[in-house]
Amino acid sequence: MNKHLIELDGAEGGGQILRSALSLSMITGTALRIVNIRGRRSRSGLLRQHLTAVRTAVDICGAAVEGDELGSRSLTFRPGTIRGGDYRFAIGSAGSAVLVLQTLLPALLFADGPSSLAISGGTHNPLAPPADFIERSWLPLLRRMGAKVDFELLRHGFMPAGGGELLVRTTPGELQPLHLPEAGAVLSRSARALLAAIPGHVADRELEKVKRHQDWHAASAQVVRLPEDQGPGNALLLEVECEQLTLVFCAFGQSGVSAERVASQALHQADDWRRSGTSVEEHLADQLVLPMALAGGGSFTTPVASDHLLSNCAVIEAFLPVRIDCTAGQAAGQHIRITPT
Repeated sequence: MNKHLIELDGAEGGGQILRSALSLSMITGTALRIVNIRGRRSRSGLLRQHLTAVRTAVDICGAAVEGDELGSRSLTFRPGTIRGGDYRFAIGSAGSAVLVLQTLLPALLFADGPSSLAISGGTHNPLAPPADFIERSWLPLLRRMGAKVDFELLRHGFMPAGGGELLVRTTPGELQPLHLPEAGAVLSRSARALLAAIPGHVADRELEKVKRHQDWHAASAQVVRLPEDQGPGNALLLEVECEQLTLVFCAFGQSGVSAERVASQALHQADDWRRSGTSVEEHLADQLVLPMALAGGGSFTTPVASDHLLSNCAVIEAFLPVRIDCTAGQAAGQHIRITPT
């Protein structure tokens, strides 16, 4: 094990700093100390989903840990060897199972054997990427980089009830650099409205609003009715399939927010990306830099260099021998390029 210890300030980047640091600590064998965890959030310290990420990381690599308790604002994590196997973890709330998955999956690609990973919790949480984003947008790009990963959404889990479940199976393998200078031509657009224990007219109104948009009038539209015991919950998913990648934009139904407003929120995200002329939307950009850095190289363009993206880049550069350059393009958007040092 690398005896060096990396210390990070977790005040600025929220849970993203913790998740990326845990992944990289396991992969590199480098001990980690993180202080001021989520220090600028209204509820600082480790929440349940963050604590689940820590404890699951401990399980898969036999780490020694200090500070793994709810509300803790500091954590010391000394990793062992990443072990393949069959793992099952429960968040115990509607906290995002997707974010826990994104902590563990990069490490399991470097395990000593194949793994299966089942995580229960929230699969469709307004504060995290939905499971559909993982399945349709993020994982296809990881597979192009060489990752061998199968994904199943076994059960939907919305806020506040949770109760969803994801299942992932993976085999270790080497990642290869990926360059995405452009998304390519749009091949298709589709819209899906998910409903669980919510009146059907909500989905009809969301999709009607989408179909009135100039870019989406020819899009395929589908209402997906889920079992009532998986709700209550509503999510509108807009998918843009391009030659080089697929983008997923999502908005969630909430009490007091009209169906039309939910549709406008998702359409606004898609419009921002389209007008930017870039290859990768903002949230996918946050999630691509880590696997690209593990592959030793990659590039893409994105509308903005968000605080999440920049803090993630700083964590990655602390652990790996890579340089991540974020530069403004001649047109709108940012060029992100990852190179070995």
